Amino acid sequence: MMESGVPLCNTCGESVGVDEKGEVFVACLECNFPICKACVEYEIKEGRKVCLRCSTPFEANSMADAERNELGSRSTMAAHLNDSQDVGIHARHISSVSTLDSEYNDESGNPIWKNRVESWKDKKNKKKKAPTKAEKEAQVPPEQQMEEKQIADAAEPLSTVIPIPKSKLAPYRTVIIMRLIILALFFHYRVTHPVDSAYGLWLTSIICEIWFAYSWVLDQFPKWSPVNRITHVDRLSARYEREGEPSELAAVDFFVSTVDPLKEPPLITANTVLSILAVDYPVDKVSCYVSDDGAAMLTFESLVETADFARKWVPFCKKFSIEPRAPEFYFSQKIDYLKDKIQPSFVKERRAMKRDYEEYKVRVNALVAKAQKAPEEGWTMQDGTPWPGNNSRDHPGMIQVFLGNSGAHDIEGNELPRLVYVSREKRPGFQHHKKAGAENALVRVSAVLTNAPYILNLDCDHYVNNSNAVREAMCFLMDPQVGRDVCYVQFPQRFDGIDRSDRYANRNIVFFDVNMKGLDGIQGPVYVGTGCVFNRQPSSSCSWCGCCSCCCPPKKPTEDLSEVYRDSKREDLNAAIFNLGEIDNYDEHERSMLISQMSFEKTFGLSSVFIESTLMENGGVPESVNPSMLIKEAIHVISCGYEEKTAWGKEIGWIYGSVTEDILTGFKMQCRGWRSIYCMPLRPAFKGSAPINLSDRLHQVLRWALGSVEIFLSRHCPLWYGFGGGRLKWLQRLAYINTIVYPFTSLPLVAYCSIPAICLLTGKFIIPTLSNLASMLFLGLFLSIIVTSVLELRWSGVSIEDWWRNEQFWVIGGVSAHLFAVFQGFLKMLAGLDTNFTVTAKAADDAEFGELYIIKWTTLLIPPTTLLIVNMVGVVAGFSDALNKGYEAWGPLFGKVFFAFWVILHLYPFLKGLMGRQNRTPTIVVLWSVLLASVFSLVWVKIDPFVSKTDANLTQSCISIDC
Repeated sequence: MMESGVPLCNTCGESVGVDEKGEVFVACLECNFPICKACVEYEIKEGRKVCLRCSTPFEANSMADAERNELGSRSTMAAHLNDSQDVGIHARHISSVSTLDSEYNDESGNPIWKNRVESWKDKKNKKKKAPTKAEKEAQVPPEQQMEEKQIADAAEPLSTVIPIPKSKLAPYRTVIIMRLIILALFFHYRVTHPVDSAYGLWLTSIICEIWFAYSWVLDQFPKWSPVNRITHVDRLSARYEREGEPSELAAVDFFVSTVDPLKEPPLITANTVLSILAVDYPVDKVSCYVSDDGAAMLTFESLVETADFARKWVPFCKKFSIEPRAPEFYFSQKIDYLKDKIQPSFVKERRAMKRDYEEYKVRVNALVAKAQKAPEEGWTMQDGTPWPGNNSRDHPGMIQVFLGNSGAHDIEGNELPRLVYVSREKRPGFQHHKKAGAENALVRVSAVLTNAPYILNLDCDHYVNNSNAVREAMCFLMDPQVGRDVCYVQFPQRFDGIDRSDRYANRNIVFFDVNMKGLDGIQGPVYVGTGCVFNRQPSSSCSWCGCCSCCCPPKKPTEDLSEVYRDSKREDLNAAIFNLGEIDNYDEHERSMLISQMSFEKTFGLSSVFIESTLMENGGVPESVNPSMLIKEAIHVISCGYEEKTAWGKEIGWIYGSVTEDILTGFKMQCRGWRSIYCMPLRPAFKGSAPINLSDRLHQVLRWALGSVEIFLSRHCPLWYGFGGGRLKWLQRLAYINTIVYPFTSLPLVAYCSIPAICLLTGKFIIPTLSNLASMLFLGLFLSIIVTSVLELRWSGVSIEDWWRNEQFWVIGGVSAHLFAVFQGFLKMLAGLDTNFTVTAKAADDAEFGELYIIKWTTLLIPPTTLLIVNMVGVVAGFSDALNKGYEAWGPLFGKVFFAFWVILHLYPFLKGLMGRQNRTPTIVVLWSVLLASVFSLVWVKIDPFVSKTDANLTQSCISIDC
């Protein structure tokens, strides 16, 4: 029986045991990774002398023990060392080796005399080690040396965790604690020193500041332990792609979703598809599914053209190893495309390919022009039959396989990856759940047709920028040590076509390079909707979701230990229902008990083929399925009534109930105990386009914020959901709470941005006259805020410009989109008023950054415009009041004007967007001209230089009507 409080080994599943002092055995003092002594010895004997989690060298005592035990157990382990896949099995063999009596053995069970003799021999042979090694290498053929090197590489971990250096992280954490202490002292002073003359303003400011501090805590502490990761793609190839043998890399199904081809141009979607078909991965392991949720004939016809062009494009990409493999972005690069190219035919073939691509673009553009005006009788296909999707809200399901093992090959006769067009059935009266419903339809279709063990989903405007992106993800998912509990690997989002200054913080650098790294050190990053590789086993089984027994504690505690054991066993079984990977941990009786509890049809729907595919842990189409029936079965699983009375969208697949289905889906996965990995290769894995226009950007932020409000008002709110299972770490929960409460910051933010103008217009202030101690406290608070930001930029590598843009747009979005999202969320929940979002346009004008200067009026612009005008008027009024009252009024004016300028500076990009394109006069000149002109006008009136003092006195005395 396991000792109380002793954790289980993460490798073999046994208790980690205790050391000589009777304390729990700890191999790595850096991260306390749970691993038993026997497994540590095995890892060290295999040459892996670093921690599997954080790559810190093992404790010296553990390494010494392992070296002493190595010689004694060498003969026992000889039969096991060649198998690099069963580390856990090796560990169990080590721990169960029988040895001699204890009086002749040491603590590890090895003969003492033998250890001494072997130790003496080792010391004696150290001097001869180098020549002996050289002689041995000379005797071994080069082919055998290469093979042994590949085997050694295959045994190495496929990824390495690189913690942030302590020299950067320790000061960062220290300043955070100091800032907490200063905040406590600051609030003590603020609460105990009310302003009686402006009590309402003072109380409002206190409430706002407390909320800001709470919001800062939610955002700050999940960044407590950030990490970096590096992958070893060469080791992945050495392990799973041996020369002369079929590739053992896992298959991947790519999902690309699109809705309206007039707003999401087909050429952009086509470039995404082409970049997928040309990835550096075995072609028989890649399938691309394109979901057309608008059932547009334009999308279908553009895919026909794309499939034909892919026959030329894919072999060209792989022959010359070009990057990126989206033709539009490859040919538009302003770089030396001849760099590192040594084939003489490259220039000639590149010119021919560019001409072919331009001809392909002309054909696609002709299709787009033709689709601008739909005929009254609807579209017809080439054979004269009506297009089934003429009514986008009432049409049957459609599937078309373009490429694949049974389809067309490339121009060199090689097989191409499979390309499948999917448009799910839609009928009036059914809930289709927008993007989440489309993704779930793709999960079922792909499970029936290919059933790859991994899924990679992309938005239609996110192309593959790094052809090795899939291999980067496989370094985590296919690593037997790391990938066992990993549900998904998330890549950061990177964007093309953004203005140089990134005026509206479209790149989200602070979120992707700071917050996500922090979450990777806890339980993994949140799912952001695109650029994510999923493990299908937890996705198409029920382990993304939860069950009531896992999420809620038992209502009535029991005192009988046997009942407690039975209850805990029953809870484990119920949890295993939603995690098919845990079935193997139970015996036959328990397994039959588990299977008897499952109602597959009520969970997965009425498709025996799909149900059978979900039980195949390594993927692949079941052998018992008739291939000729697959398309018919695939059409069945995308019918609009298939999800009725099933767990789809509730417990499995993408979760319904929010327009930000990505956050909700990732949250439910991690509540079930799965973790995620953040992968940041040097070359960005994927790149997309972002709305650089102010109105479009605000509408995008509005959609995200509304989704967070919907989650906050649902049963899946992180404030109360998933506590019973205890599988979500508390820092991870803080991060999810921050993702759903941040829109509510808009309420105190609007109030706080209005306070400076009110103070300037009324002559009141929210802070009393400061003493020396209070001045030091305020100065310490401002310095702690600055130092925290500087140290955060230091360990993350984010530039100060990106940080400042993020701060500015936090205010802009907070006083506009977030504010509207709060009200719309409550209206939707209380009154049932739903908000329909238009798809953000993905293409810009012909001029460089032309869309940036387009002004599209929307109600979202009203609150920030009002705050700007009010604060500028307040500044002018404040200077006017100070001029009238004299010298003593300038001191209090400084604090008020400081806060007013704080608001104006944060809203400056918004003001610049309102000004539109200014070819002649910069916006900052216009802004300062208005302010300075107003101030100097007031000063001029106050001085009145053209009036003499005598006349001025006469004028002031002659105020009666008889003067």
